Amino acid sequence: MFMKSLKNNLIFDSSSSTKLVHWNQNVDCCNWNGIACDSSGHVISLELDNESINGWIENSTTLFSFQYLERLNLAYNSFFYPLPEQLVNLTRLAYLNFSNAGFFGQIPHEISKIRSLVSLDLSSEFLPLKLEDPNLEILVQNLTSLKELYLDGVWISNHTNDWWGSLSQSLPNIRNLSLRYCDLSGSLNPTLTQLQSLSVLRLDGNNLSTIAPDFFANFKSLTVLTLSSCNLEGSFPETIFQVPSLQYLDLSYNMLLKGKIPEFPFRGSFRTIILRSSSFSGSLPNSIGNLSMLSIIDLSNCNFTGSIPYTIANLMELSHLDFSMNFFFGSIPVFRTSKKLAYIDLSHNSLNDSFLSANFEGLSNLSYFNLEYNSLTGSIPWSLFSLPSLKTVLLSNNKFSDQVDEFSTMNSYNLETLDLSRNELQGSIPQSLFKLERLEDLSLSFNFFNGTIELEKLQNLRNLRSLDLSYDNLSVVIRSSNNSEMPQFPNLIALSLASCNLHEFPNLMKQTKLTYLDLSKNKITREIPSWIWEMGLYHLNVSYNSLVDLQKPYNITSSGLNELDLHSNKLCGKLPLPPAYAYNVDYSSNNFQETIPLGIGDSTSFVSLANNNLTGVIPTSLCKARYLEVLDLSGNFLSGGIPPCLLQNIETLGVLNLGRNNISGDIPDTISANCGLQTLDLSKNNLEGRIPTSLANCKSLEVMNVGNNYINDGFPCMMKNSSTLRVLILRSNKFHGDIRCPGVDQSWPNIQIIDIAFNSFSGKLFPKSIESWKGMTLNNNDQDHLQFNFIFPFSGYYQDTVTVTIKAQEMELLKILTVFTTIDFSSNNFEGEIPETIGQLSMLYGLNLSHNSFTGTIPESIGNLTQLGSLDLSRNQLTGEIPEKLTSLTFLSVLNLSYNKLVGKIPSGNQFQTFSAESYEGNERLCDFPLNTPCDHDNGQQVTQVQKEEQESSDAVFYFISAGVGFAVGLGFIFWPIMFCERWRKCYYKHVDKFVLIIIRKLRSGDNH
Repeated sequence: MFMKSLKNNLIFDSSSSTKLVHWNQNVDCCNWNGIACDSSGHVISLELDNESINGWIENSTTLFSFQYLERLNLAYNSFFYPLPEQLVNLTRLAYLNFSNAGFFGQIPHEISKIRSLVSLDLSSEFLPLKLEDPNLEILVQNLTSLKELYLDGVWISNHTNDWWGSLSQSLPNIRNLSLRYCDLSGSLNPTLTQLQSLSVLRLDGNNLSTIAPDFFANFKSLTVLTLSSCNLEGSFPETIFQVPSLQYLDLSYNMLLKGKIPEFPFRGSFRTIILRSSSFSGSLPNSIGNLSMLSIIDLSNCNFTGSIPYTIANLMELSHLDFSMNFFFGSIPVFRTSKKLAYIDLSHNSLNDSFLSANFEGLSNLSYFNLEYNSLTGSIPWSLFSLPSLKTVLLSNNKFSDQVDEFSTMNSYNLETLDLSRNELQGSIPQSLFKLERLEDLSLSFNFFNGTIELEKLQNLRNLRSLDLSYDNLSVVIRSSNNSEMPQFPNLIALSLASCNLHEFPNLMKQTKLTYLDLSKNKITREIPSWIWEMGLYHLNVSYNSLVDLQKPYNITSSGLNELDLHSNKLCGKLPLPPAYAYNVDYSSNNFQETIPLGIGDSTSFVSLANNNLTGVIPTSLCKARYLEVLDLSGNFLSGGIPPCLLQNIETLGVLNLGRNNISGDIPDTISANCGLQTLDLSKNNLEGRIPTSLANCKSLEVMNVGNNYINDGFPCMMKNSSTLRVLILRSNKFHGDIRCPGVDQSWPNIQIIDIAFNSFSGKLFPKSIESWKGMTLNNNDQDHLQFNFIFPFSGYYQDTVTVTIKAQEMELLKILTVFTTIDFSSNNFEGEIPETIGQLSMLYGLNLSHNSFTGTIPESIGNLTQLGSLDLSRNQLTGEIPEKLTSLTFLSVLNLSYNKLVGKIPSGNQFQTFSAESYEGNERLCDFPLNTPCDHDNGQQVTQVQKEEQESSDAVFYFISAGVGFAVGLGFIFWPIMFCERWRKCYYKHVDKFVLIIIRKLRSGDNH
């Protein structure tokens, strides 16, 4: 009768039930699934987990009337009510499992009265359960028989941080203790060692913020210890690794936790070791081969070095190996004896040996194999694909080379993912690849494959979801017949054919599931077909083609595109309104005309309309954009003023680039108090007035460029406390006055480029101000380029650019290297001496103080600037001799000391042998080479006219080539075309910046050879 009543009171989903739905009242209830009875017919166990029960069980008096009930399991149901207090009626209950059953709120005090409990599980991953009143101490004080306590996800109030004391005193017999993600804090107390029966301890996800205690080594029965994501710090005690009983250790995601793996005893008991994303380092001991039962080892994203021990192959039980994102080097271990291996990830290391097929013999269970981002060489052993369980092979970003031969596909029937991208593979693509019928993802991009590939030959790959053939030397043929209709791939989602020598837009209308399409950097001409907007694409990139128009009629706004990239084509006419839900829109570098349409940017994160022929004003409708992070309208013919609401309303804005337009008026002083700007470029316009004081609200500003306007103001002291500013350009305006801010001696610790030339600044340079520019002192190699990273809704970046002047020649830095540093204070009214502290800017590359009124001598400390490539102190009032120490500047390629009052002999040696007389002219009392004026103390010898002419004829060669002098060999070949050819300048900074980065880093490490 009780069981009939219970079934009638429980509400459940019969379609999901596997027990309750089959309860038959015509059969003895002791035979029902989920029910157990003792020899007298009393119900002693109810196992009703995962039965989709919902509703309120407190009204079910039947449930709490089972006086003999010893085990109650209602886990993983959907009650959505507080825990019932009537549980206290179940006085014989030993096992209670309410984990993830949908209960919430305070755990009732009544549970603490069930003294018979041996196992209690109230874990809650979804709804908030809490232990506040009663707290943990009151809950367990009477439960002295508990051997298992699971409270994962329960919020435990621990105002006194003494939760361990409560456990040690009340639970002497506890074996399994799991308090994961309970919001516990405070250091661990040695009183826990009183729990000598403890076998399993899980404390993951708490804010322990403490040094890992060594007393864990005192638990003689400990088999499982998990302390993942606990903010542990310091060094982890090696003795814990040597606890004889320990089988499972998880210390992952403790970024500050250091440690080394010690030697392991023979026949160690470990089965699982997880140190992922910690700061463990050192090499792995060969004794790791003693762990004969080890099944899982995850050391990914740590700091391990050295070679991988060959004894790894001795681990016969090993099934999961993840050593990714470390600094392992050398060869790959021979795994053929580890027959249970199913998962291998050695990616993001420095493995550099040739790739031998012997590594894979016998790995019949291997399903996942990842060696991406190493330096592996040689040929790819296609025998790897003979492993029958293999599903995923990731070998991208290595140095595999040679021609790829045909291979047998007899046992490759399970292969689903193959990524060979970013290697040095050559020759034609083997036809064997197109016989892997279960293949879902295939990437061969960024190699040297050549020849012609017909997509028709891929039709056997009916399961193909993504195909990437980009950036090889391939010519892709869509269809051999006259029409360009692509064969149907029923599951194809992503297609990347960038730089595949396509001449026309392929007909993709049969690809009904296609959402990602990249056809960039091809030779496609004519129009973008109108059907493309009806395909349901999320991503479309057709940049760097020769497209001239959009086929009409078109309706872009109704498409589902999230990313639309049309930049660098020849599109003209009226600017099309982008898709309604697009977050990334790039129309830059086309020939679009007329005005910016209303509504652009409404739901967009990235908008670039740069380098078109747009006219009119900036529409105020942009102020309504809710998610806009990047707005680039530079390089057009926009006029009018900057809408005040643009800077006031868009708090998400990180980049605003309005440079190279015809914008006039004042910069609005309406910048939001929550300004998030990182880049502000208003250069080359007709702006007037003052720099707005509200610019101080931009606490994250890195790049500020207002050069080439008509701004009439003092030095922008509202930014004096900026700790993020890296680039400041005020060039060619009407700025005036002192550059020292009242009450501030030091500012801008990260500045790397400062250009205030062609203004009316005056006064002296202050030593402490220069001394504080640590961005020109420190070796900043943490990021190669300045860029703005935007995150909504998916990550991307905006590449900052800037124009700098070297030796009166403008150079556009399409990427701002963080190692590039320059100061240009030229053409102002500065006076006084050049501070000696300028010699502390050890990373400075360019220094221009010309066309001022500086007096005194050239600071000898400039000779400390070993990275200096350009020095211009011309047209000042400098006196005294040229410091001999300047000859140590072996990286110097441009020198101009002309039109000062310098005297004495020009120093000789190193770079000073390469500069022409123009570098020193206008200093009447300078003498010696390369000037025609000999010094009086030159042993009475006169320089002959023939010698002078020979020297002058070689000056030009030496000036540009700088031959035979330290690192400057060939430097002129780089800088001369850059200075005098705009196209070469852009090409250089687009493709050779990596070369410059390597050079400068070598210089900084002391290698000047």
